[in-house]
Amino acid sequence: MTSLLAFLFVLGVLVFVHELGHFLVARYHGVRCLTFSLGFGPKLIQTKRGDTVYCVSAIPLGGYVKMAGENAEDEREGKDDEFLSKSKWQRFQILIAGPAMNLILAVVVMTVVLYQGAQVPVYQDQPPVVGSVTDDSPAAQAGVLPGDRIMRVAGRDVDTWEELFYAVLPRADREIEIVLRRGGDVQSIRLTPTGQTEYNVGDLGVVPSISPQVVSIQSNSAARDAGILVGDVIVGIEGKAVNQDSLVATINDNPNIPLTLQIRRGGVPQDVVVTPNLVNGVGLIGVFLDAEMRTIEPGPFEAFTLSLEQNYEWSGLIFQTLVGLLTRDTPASQLVGPVGIAQLSGDAAEIGWISLFGLMSMISLNLGILNLLPIPILDGGHIAIMAMEGVSRRDFSVQLKEKMLLVGFALLMTLMVTVIYNDLTRVAWIERLMIWR
Repeated sequence: MTSLLAFLFVLGVLVFVHELGHFLVARYHGVRCLTFSLGFGPKLIQTKRGDTVYCVSAIPLGGYVKMAGENAEDEREGKDDEFLSKSKWQRFQILIAGPAMNLILAVVVMTVVLYQGAQVPVYQDQPPVVGSVTDDSPAAQAGVLPGDRIMRVAGRDVDTWEELFYAVLPRADREIEIVLRRGGDVQSIRLTPTGQTEYNVGDLGVVPSISPQVVSIQSNSAARDAGILVGDVIVGIEGKAVNQDSLVATINDNPNIPLTLQIRRGGVPQDVVVTPNLVNGVGLIGVFLDAEMRTIEPGPFEAFTLSLEQNYEWSGLIFQTLVGLLTRDTPASQLVGPVGIAQLSGDAAEIGWISLFGLMSMISLNLGILNLLPIPILDGGHIAIMAMEGVSRRDFSVQLKEKMLLVGFALLMTLMVTVIYNDLTRVAWIERLMIWR
């Protein structure tokens, strides 16, 4: 139920904002709007104000604004308030207003999300120097070693771990070239990222060097007795640098033996002596650890700037994925449809409204960009047809436009079938029924 309600909320807001863009600009240019609908199909709720019927329809997978004289096959009276009576420039503004509103919404919502403050991993903005390599991973099989600095992925420079993740993410099960620096030598290797999670996200099997940070402490624990505090970053033990795995292993192996931890508290290094308690045969100090984080608390203008940067990075990833689908570098199994969006919305809603609004921002950006693609039936397709008419200095015939729209409809239905199939494969009990997989 949470997933359904969250999905309807996210989709309802995005569709309303999109159609509101078309509606407001159409009214601004004096176009008579006959229907403003959230959803398709039979009308469930409706009311009429002036010339416009406002309604909620049965199929909540989109919406539309029906304008007088919108299509060449519509019955037209030649009045000035009909869509096709307007100039191409005015029609262009009406068509692009919907996607533009989604792009604006993405920036605004992400600005609000970032303004609340957030914690991000410290390593995210650091150069991608390999801290460890997962056993039997593509990186291990290709001979990647700790200390290697990854410089390029599939022809794309990567300066941070975040850029590395974005470069690898859409390339699951596709062989790619990795350029890395080892000591003073630069070498190129080829490997195939494995698909991880139900969304088939590409993964090399390399992990940054992460200093563990204390996120919580048990009462009556060795850590509390030693004066360890939440937020302390543990950088070493007995003078040796550690990551989370090696720290835990050392503590487990030394019950009842005093150990000196090198920690960083508020940026200041200091030593703390802690004696692990013997619990079920292993040493424990009673802390929960996570990757070292930093807190972002931007002001309004800085949050807006960060939102622009975030949406720019997401846009690059979207275009990278679209190009990858055409070149077969990106597996179609990564595409997500309505069921997948509902699941993601439910998961985000359970975390909190900040997470849900962050997801809404990302989906709004996707919706805005995808609607601008030059595919007939989408807003971008109508704009492309109008542009071709402008270049040829004549309007295309109704029959030609109908054929273009039919091609666009076929492409859209193919995409819809693909994403719904992907969604169903991520539902465990349905996937078990697919004996061909």
